[in-house]
Amino acid sequence: MHTTTRKALLVVVFLAGLAVVALGVLAFPGLKRSWSAPLGPALSLPTYTASAATQAAVNSPLPTASLPVTAGQGMTLTQAARTPSPTSPPTPKPLCGGEAVAFILGIGADSGQDYAYGLADVIRVARVDFITPKITVLSIPRDLWVEIPDIEDHYGITHGKLNQAYFYGGEGMGYYRGHGGGPGLLARTLDLNFGLRVDHYGAVNMNTFVKIVDAVGGIDIHLPKDVDGRSEDPMTIDLGYFTAGQHHLSGEEALRLARVRKKYNDFTRQDNQTLVMCALRKKLEDPSILIKLPRLIAAFQDSVLTDLSPEQISQYACLLPYLKGENLMFTSLPDEIFSPGRVYNPRQKNTTFVMEADYDVIRDYVSDFIAGAWPTEKEESSCP
Repeated sequence: MHTTTRKALLVVVFLAGLAVVALGVLAFPGLKRSWSAPLGPALSLPTYTASAATQAAVNSPLPTASLPVTAGQGMTLTQAARTPSPTSPPTPKPLCGGEAVAFILGIGADSGQDYAYGLADVIRVARVDFITPKITVLSIPRDLWVEIPDIEDHYGITHGKLNQAYFYGGEGMGYYRGHGGGPGLLARTLDLNFGLRVDHYGAVNMNTFVKIVDAVGGIDIHLPKDVDGRSEDPMTIDLGYFTAGQHHLSGEEALRLARVRKKYNDFTRQDNQTLVMCALRKKLEDPSILIKLPRLIAAFQDSVLTDLSPEQISQYACLLPYLKGENLMFTSLPDEIFSPGRVYNPRQKNTTFVMEADYDVIRDYVSDFIAGAWPTEKEESSCP
């Protein structure tokens, strides 16, 4: 089926579904409340006032470009960055009823059953532009050594790896009493260290990922080279060997490919995860998936941790058919700004592996990412 026809079909089906839901909302007020209610705990990030923003711009090592100081009283920095000046030309209306720009924290948790425990094995932030439209997904290395806020009163923890912020914030640990649990503490950590403030989050554990891929009938993926996840260490999971070429992967196989890291590095794993996500996105565009929607919905139900409401999720789903291939981009911070290192972890009383970098350089990239100035189509590739 021609791509344009396929996308048109998806739009028609999606709009028909929304029409059914809209009728239900009109008939049942309780459904309307459920439709707009968050599915999980809100982030409730601290609000920066104009005076606080001005002081932060003076004292913080963050580039001033990433700290707008024109926010009104009670306005967050992100909101200020999205608010046009009085002299700005009229901004086109966002598609699908969404915000002009939204930032979503995506987390792949290494827990198997629930979200009470586990590390953030995958950390990505999506910049969703409802006007262009465009989605850019930035991968953040999990092994960065960062300041973790709001838990110092528990065992004196002030620092740790970025992926541990999610772990310490988990309900099962009981260290963090703020909003949003593990995603909330991870969001605060990204904001504190890099000025990367998100609006919402979504976390998926390993079992849910497997269920989603299986629900769509597996994914088709082309590997440019062999990926070796084998291990002779009895303490390390043997993830198998994937030869270069075309593969049809089940959910379990896709998960194993996405986790391979031992003989490579975190950047190679990020590349493999991007291939998996692109393959899953391509599968979701296939009209034949429509008959599998009940299984897909069942895979998500009570299995994904997010503060998005059904209404907001429908806005993001609505946006997908409008995206051109080059406007769905996956990127990561350049490999060359990182080097392997070790740091003493007072919690574990030993040294631990970390990725070292000039954090001012990371903040510069983050500032450009927030502004939509990086990456560009000429520098970065989209899904193949």
